This record gives sequence, structure tokens and C-alpha cells, in this order.
Amino acid sequence: MAVPSSRRAFLGQAALAAAPAIRPAWGRQSPNDTVRVGVVGFRGRGRDHYQIFAKMPGVRVAYLCDVDERLFAPAVAEVEQLAGYRPETIVDFRKLIERKDLDAVSIATPDHWHALQTVWACQAGKDVYVEKPVSYALWEGRKMVEAARKYDRIVQAGLNRRSEPRVRSAIRFVREERFGPVYRAKAVIYRGRASIGRAQESSIPEGVHWDLYLGPAPYRAFTPNRFHYGWHYFWDTSTTEVGNNGVHMIDLVRWGLGKQVHPVKIHCAGGRFADDSDQETPNVQNASFEYADGTLVELEVTTLPSPPFGGMHLGVVFYTPQGYVSSANNWTATAGRFLANPERNPLGGLALEVVARSFPKISYEPGPPIPDLEPGPEADGNHFANFIACVRSRRREDLHCEILEGHLSTALCHLANIAYRTGRKLIFDPETETFPGDEEANRLLRRTYREPYVMPEEV
Repeated sequence: MAVPSSRRAFLGQAALAAAPAIRPAWGRQSPNDTVRVGVVGFRGRGRDHYQIFAKMPGVRVAYLCDVDERLFAPAVAEVEQLAGYRPETIVDFRKLIERKDLDAVSIATPDHWHALQTVWACQAGKDVYVEKPVSYALWEGRKMVEAARKYDRIVQAGLNRRSEPRVRSAIRFVREERFGPVYRAKAVIYRGRASIGRAQESSIPEGVHWDLYLGPAPYRAFTPNRFHYGWHYFWDTSTTEVGNNGVHMIDLVRWGLGKQVHPVKIHCAGGRFADDSDQETPNVQNASFEYADGTLVELEVTTLPSPPFGGMHLGVVFYTPQGYVSSANNWTATAGRFLANPERNPLGGLALEVVARSFPKISYEPGPPIPDLEPGPEADGNHFANFIACVRSRRREDLHCEILEGHLSTALCHLANIAYRTGRKLIFDPETETFPGDEEANRLLRRTYREPYVMPEEV
């Protein structure tokens, strides 16, 4: 698709470097004015976006944007039924962010589009809600943070569990060390996915703008398996199930540990098992991360049938010297107590007492209760409402998951995938966000962009 020369100039590196921060007209108006939102990509998760925004007072779903025009009619009708008005429809995201009456975009496109659309929106003076994982590659995530800062934008990462009241109370409990300091944490994601099978190349369906859909990714012939939701199974467009659902749990782990830095050692093993399909990405991944202070983190992900871990198919565990805190059963603490085992010391004596201590019985008992949040805005539970409140206040520090938080958590997924693809343990430099002296791993920190869908070096 050709890009008008004026648009190329807008996106040009030199012009952007010299451009002042752009602020939408809304930011100069009364906080009581309506916030006009454009929802981008709405066949799946994006439908939740426009449904939630359409029900919020003081918010208008002004635009719906998608590369599949076949989705427009039912989505427009649904918004009209919910809110009493009809949003406009736009195919090309670049045209959407040119609209002067648009205040914010809510992005639920495939992974490979998240970063570029966020940066373009920031450059155009729009605030952004962007789904998880926030980026396709680690380098992109840093560009998103830079763009949010340079253009003074409110950018919320869609790691929406951070707004759930019970999660917020549990993470506070962990971070305040009410059950002791955490030395290790584990995240598990056992989400079954049926095989996508095999599909032949076919003609592009009428109404589908395939070039726009692929965007920065390499051009591939159309197949149904690479399109709606199937894109999760191909390296060109996906961050694997680690990035798809693993990012939710690993974000809670990092948040609970209070880690504002990257780990220094990463390993990830796995593979694609029990499947005969077009899928390229693994359906089993086990990753381990080690931080500079020695804290250990594990991430276990599978889309194949698996028994629950600690009663969870999706959850986290924080380990302390006193026991552990788990998200199972709506978050509970469990204490572990060692008991003498008389069967190991039947005859008495000092030497046998040492043996007895080495083979104790363990009693697991309920730990201290995790208190609920007090009623109030923090206990609202609406991640989108938190975003809109910050769009109005311009206080990015009040966001429940500001883009820097989203980048740090998504980076863990990228690091796991890079370790998996290289097949070895990696050493990472958190300051430079690179693998020192490792050319192979460093190449996987970013992608080659397809013109004209290019992430600028200087945002």
C-alpha cells in the first residue's frame, strides 16, 4: 500500500526528532468533556474493548478500525445498541490517528502491530491503551516507553489483572513481606489449544486488507491459519503462548517481587509436541530467570492437556521461608512447619537425632489471611476506567500498568523466547538490554521491518 508523501514526512526520523510534544485538543478542555476513543482490531479481545468503553459515562467509541471490513456492520450495530450512537469505521490505522477529534486509541491487534501502532499514536498526540504483550520484540518495547515520554502520552498496558481488587490486595501482602521475604516465584499457564491443522494458500477474501494486516511482518501468501487468531502460531506475528497468556502471570510475579530490572540469566527449553499442523511456535516451554540478587523465577507454559499445578491451570506461587503464597483459591497463604519424625530415630542418640532432623514430617497449615482492599477507586477492578481516569488527570503515575511496567514484563517473555530459539542459557545486561558478545541472541532482540511499516530508530 502506498503511503502519501505527506505521511512519510510525518513519520520521517528527522522531522520527528525536531517535533515538539503534540497534545490533543481534548487535553485543553474541561475534564467533564467526552473522551473520544478509537478501538483498533476487534474480532476477538477488541470486542471487549468497545463494549466496555461504550458503557462508560463520558466516553464515546467514536471509531472502529480493522483491516477486515466484514466485521464492521455487526460491531457498529452492537455499539449502537449499547450506547445509542453509530461509530465511524476506518480500515487504515494511519488514517485513524489523523482525526483531530480523536483523543485515544485502544489497540487489540495481533502482537506484531502493537508497538508500531502505539508509537505512531503517541507521535500523533493520542493516548493509548495497548493489549498485552505490549511488543513483538524487546527493542520495540523500549521505543514505546521513549515515545510515551517524549510526547507526554498516557499509555496503559493491557495487563488487566493489575486492576483486579483481590490481585492488588494479594500483591500488596507479598510486597510488604507479611509472610516473609520472597526468594523464589513460579508462574504456570496450562491453557489447552486445539490443533490448527493444515491449510492451503488461498485467495484473499473480499474486504480483507491483507497487506495492512501483515504490516511490519514479512509478506506471506494468505492462508486461513495465518489470519484471525491463527497468527498466534507463527513466528512472524506471534510471541508464543508465553507472550499470549504467560505475560499475565509473569507480570504478577515481577510485580510481587518488586523487580524494576531485567534478570541477568535466562534459560528456556521446550518444543512442539503431539501436533501435526502448520504451527511453528512451541506448545511447551519451561523458562527460568535469575536476577542479580539471586532471586529465582520459573515460568511453565503448555497448550497441551496437563494436570493442575497446586490446584491451578493458570496462576502464580511466591515462596518464602515460612511457606508460600498462591493465587489458587482466590489467593491464600500456606505455612509449612517441620515436625520431628520419631520413626527416623527409634533408638535415640545424637547421631540419630541428626538423621531425624534430616527426614522430618511437614505440616501444611493455613497462613495469615490476605485482607481485601478497602472500598474505593482502587477496588473498582476496571482497567479501562483506570486508563480513562488518567487520560483526564494526565497523571501517568496513577496508571495500574503504565507502559514501562508493560515493557519490563513483556521483556521476560521475549527473553524466554530468545533462549528457547538459541537453545542455550543466556547472559543479559539489564542496563543496555543486550546480550554481551552474543550476536545470535542480539539479532532476536528486534525484527527487520517491511516498508513502509517501519519502527524509527529515533521516535
